Parts: sequence; structure tokens; C-alpha cells
Amino acid sequence: MSDDHTHVQEFFGSRAADWDSRFPDDGPAYAAAVALMGLRAGDRVLDAGCGTGRALPPLRAAVGGTGVVVAADLTPAMLEAAVRAGRDADGQLLLADVTALPLRPESLDAVFAAGLAHLPDPAGNLVELARVVRPGGTLALFHPIGRAALAARQGRQITADDLRAEHNLGPLLSGSGWDLTSYVDEDARFLALAVRRG
Repeated sequence: MSDDHTHVQEFFGSRAADWDSRFPDDGPAYAAAVALMGLRAGDRVLDAGCGTGRALPPLRAAVGGTGVVVAADLTPAMLEAAVRAGRDADGQLLLADVTALPLRPESLDAVFAAGLAHLPDPAGNLVELARVVRPGGTLALFHPIGRAALAARQGRQITADDLRAEHNLGPLLSGSGWDLTSYVDEDARFLALAVRRG
């Protein structure tokens, strides 16, 4: 396991128990983001870096009982928190590294990802997500607050090299097999949608 993985597990593992109570008002933002993904009944979707599984209820609602929802996270404590919250009823929880997913190529219709900034190799990781999504499938890169609001919360400034800035994210996605189709960065949410090239 790399130092990056160890750092991510330590950071989120120590915060997992009270994660949802720290951000109790994020549910509607998750639901609104999922609603914009264009999922249909029967679709197969991955929540990559699912944390406590806050996206799982709206993902399950979108794909219905015939759909498949898989939720992968690197941190056992986050998955345990998802189980305590009952969100394992909405999807299959998988202790897995999203940089090397144990999924077949083109086996999914969509990926919901809220943790791009935590990945050690964003370009390589986006290639891995493209590997498991069929051509024409959807990627949603999400955060429940926008870049400026998040930077203010963390006591920092946004810089020009911010990975999620549109001028950086578009080329990063393009070089990884995705085409950026929608970009919203406002105080209430960050949501970039992309389509898997064929």
C-alpha cells in the first residue's frame, strides 16, 4: 500500500464515526447530483470512493430494483459507517482501491465519484474509471459544496493549478477517455459530468 493510501485511510478512518453528523445537510445535494446523471431503471452504477454511502439511496432510487449499485471505498471504517446508517441495503459495499477496481471492462453504465481530489494519480484513476464504463456511459464528479466554499472552509485560497478548475479538468478528462459535457461550480455544489468516449 502506498503512503498516499495510508494517509487517506488514516484521515478518513479517524473521522468516519461522526462524518455524517459533521455534514448533516448534504443529502439534497447528493440527490440533486444523481438526478442530473440521467440514470435509468436497470442501469449498473458505481459510487467510487463512497465514504459513508450518502449517494447510495438516490443511486438506488434512480436505477430501481433491477439496477445494480456497487459502492467502493478504501477505508474500512467508512464502509462500517455506511452499514450502521443502513445504506448497505441500497448497494453492495466493496472494500477496494478505485485505482484498481475488481470489475470487468465496460461492465458499468455510470460512475459517481465525490473524491477525485483524494486520488494519488487523477489521470490514471480516470483511465481506470473509463475502463469499467461502457462507451456512452456517464461520469459524475461531485462535491456537495463548490471549490470556493470548500477552500474557505479549509482556510486556503484556490490556485490556478486546482485540479477541479474547468481549464484543468477538461483536458484531464479528455486525456483519460472522457468528454466533459457539463460543469457547475457554485457555493451550493460542484458537479462535472462527462461521457465515456467509444
